[in-house]
Amino acid sequence: MPDYQPFHPNPTAPVRMPPPRSCDSQFHVFGPVDKYPVRPGAAYQMPTATIDVALRLHRTLGIERGVIVQATTYGADHEVVLDGLAAAGPGYRGCANAAVLLERDDAYIARLHDAGVRGARFTRQALGIVMGPAQFDRALGRIRELGWYAKFQPEPEGIMEQVAQFEKLEIPVLIDHMGRADPARGAADPTLRKLVELLKRGNFWVMLSLTEKLSRQGYPWDDVLPIARACIEAAPDRVVWGSDWPHPVSVKQPPDEGRLVDQLFRYAGDDATLHKILVDNPARLFGFDA
Repeated sequence: MPDYQPFHPNPTAPVRMPPPRSCDSQFHVFGPVDKYPVRPGAAYQMPTATIDVALRLHRTLGIERGVIVQATTYGADHEVVLDGLAAAGPGYRGCANAAVLLERDDAYIARLHDAGVRGARFTRQALGIVMGPAQFDRALGRIRELGWYAKFQPEPEGIMEQVAQFEKLEIPVLIDHMGRADPARGAADPTLRKLVELLKRGNFWVMLSLTEKLSRQGYPWDDVLPIARACIEAAPDRVVWGSDWPHPVSVKQPPDEGRLVDQLFRYAGDDATLHKILVDNPARLFGFDA
């Protein structure tokens, strides 16, 4: 199993602090390994990145809300998320790995819901949790019953090979990482065109995240600006932002998250749009109080 880079050791505050009740709509918690063992066959293992360190980062960034997203490292065992939510308090929600909907009973799912889990994520194929059509339909059925959203992690080449799975869904659907649209292809990128089309349907959402990995040019990531702005223009009321801390499977040193928040200010362009992305939109999708 490869060794991946840990999170930035000394993140700094953004140039401008975000508004109150801002939300980091995707971050992960890993370890310690003696308390949260890696599942057999896991595609990757990350250096320890605890909930305490995540909350300290959020204080530095001016973030007051967040969503802990279950990593495939732990599969259907969500104890790391449950403990993280208990430590973080009522301003935080969780997103399950969809495998739990197939592998655990109703009592365990109810425990997740009561703790604040409000969605389930279908991860990309190479990360080792793969569902056949019948399993996929069964997982979606449970999502509908629970009133959760479905979350899809794009493949590295974008969403076109997987879009048939989810483009006809009528439940809330959140697409991670700007669909992994390719900045080098610009407006001609089929992923970006499809993403914009989906966003105009009313039940699709997109997460502005993975800026540092999408960029072909590197910091300050200017080539990703057109992708983010196309998403915002298509659905300003259904765009959220996530740090993706601690930046799983990074082969290069992850960025200073303060610069990622600075980049979001550039994406938004004005304070009203920024407030939607960081406060209003996540409050609606994740069920925070107004």
